[in-house]
Amino acid sequence: MSAQENPLNIIVFGAHPDDCDIDAGGTAILFSKMGHKVKFVSLTNGDAGHYAMGGGELAKIRFAEAQEAGKRFGVEYTVLGNHDGELMPTLENRLKVIREIRKWNADIVIAPRPNDYHPDHRYAAILVQDAAYMVIVPNVAADTPPLEKNPVFLYSEDGFQKPNPFEPDIAIIIDDVFNQKIYAMAAHESQFFDWLPWTSGNLDKVPKDEKGRLEFLANWRSRGPNTATLECLKKWYGAKALNAKHAEGFEICEYGKQPSETEIQRLFPMLKKQ
Repeated sequence: MSAQENPLNIIVFGAHPDDCDIDAGGTAILFSKMGHKVKFVSLTNGDAGHYAMGGGELAKIRFAEAQEAGKRFGVEYTVLGNHDGELMPTLENRLKVIREIRKWNADIVIAPRPNDYHPDHRYAAILVQDAAYMVIVPNVAADTPPLEKNPVFLYSEDGFQKPNPFEPDIAIIIDDVFNQKIYAMAAHESQFFDWLPWTSGNLDKVPKDEKGRLEFLANWRSRGPNTATLECLKKWYGAKALNAKHAEGFEICEYGKQPSETEIQRLFPMLKKQ
């Protein structure tokens, strides 16, 4: 059965417009190119992420950036109206997440782990975790039909070590689409060329021209697979993993469906040994 006849539905959650892009952008491009359906959902509107503007003005800019990024990634991009820096794991927000997953008829759900420096990131993770089982419960968010089966829920990769480090179960080589990922991420101009360089004291190092900015962003986001991710790549790709320069890792959440290796290969058709 081809992707066009039976496409997979993948939904990625982040706290802010640009989080999904960082965590799973390369994987999303690969899915999209194969004919599968991908949706990014930002749980806040990003209206606090800048040093010189904020509120409604910034929210409009970040929404427009997300829509442009979505076109470049080949995904649908939804931005919810929660205020940046104020996301809370409320019942209202949980129900919103449940409805998004159900409406997308998700096979795969990707979100951050609850280990993170930013409260919005932590609570985005909690909200998706709390939705994991509830998406199949008919009497919860009863206005949206429940899923017939629980999706596979995955955590995206991070470097936090406490209380426990990230342990990849699935890793995707994204070398072939890394430049497209960088180009798509670059649509979030207010973040990658303004806000984040400002927070790290590097605003004066950001080039003014597009080519320079793409090189700047690529150098910034370019890092080889760490030991754990490399071992995971070897499992799924064999010898091909040894030449991988860019990868995205995912850890299976215990609260969703627990897929077999055969099921993982069906859900991630780009996993091929050579």
